[in-house]
This record gives sequence, C-alpha cells and structure tokens, in this order.
Amino acid sequence: VPLVESGGGLVQPGGSLRLACVASRPTLRNYIMGWFRQAPGKEREYVASMIWNTGDPVYSVNVKGRFNLTRDNAKNTLYLHMNSLKPEDTAVYFCAARHGEESTYDSWGRGTKGAVSS
Repeated sequence: VPLVESGGGLVQPGGSLRLACVASRPTLRNYIMGWFRQAPGKEREYVASMIWNTGDPVYSVNVKGRFNLTRDNAKNTLYLHMNSLKPEDTAVYFCAARHGEESTYDSWGRGTKGAVSS
C-alpha cells in the first residue's frame, strides 16, 4: 500500500499539528493503519493505530489524551491530530499499514518531521 504523509512542521510547546497519511489503494477495508515516530538517536516507537473497518483507535500511553486519530474513508486518509505538544514529541512521524490478518506492518511512508521548540 503506497503511503504518503504530510503536515509536519515546527510549533511551540503547547501547540498543535495535524498529520495526514494518504493511502493509494482502492479500499482500506480489513486494514489497520498506524502512526509511528522516531526521535533523533532513539528507536522507532508506536504512536497510535486504527482498525479501518470500525474506526476504533488505539493510543500509546505517551500520547493518549493529547493525540487523536480520525479518518476520511472516501479519501483513504488517516489523520493524526497532535495537541498539547511537548519538545519530546519532536520526531519523524511515519504512517504504516498492515492487513488485519498480518501481525506486522509491511507498508511504510517516508515520514514527515514534526518539531516542537520554543
């Protein structure tokens, strides 16, 4: 599944960013779409994911309550709304996809950078 992220940028602490991930596929039925991030010098970490069929989101403890996932089914687009941003949220954010029957994500975007700094 070709994936393209957009929406990164530089914001001050407490600010917001909205990232978008467009999947070039006729349908995302039976897929799970996710966001991961990698901060400088750190391992890539899970951020959030959504079961496309139901729209049910799951969040990591690091972002729960601050980040929110939404989707546009007609556009095959997943959005990550990031609020109350902290400097430690600075990272390259990657969109990923996996079929529901698979255990690992096998499609990845190139990433978009989000930076939080005063």
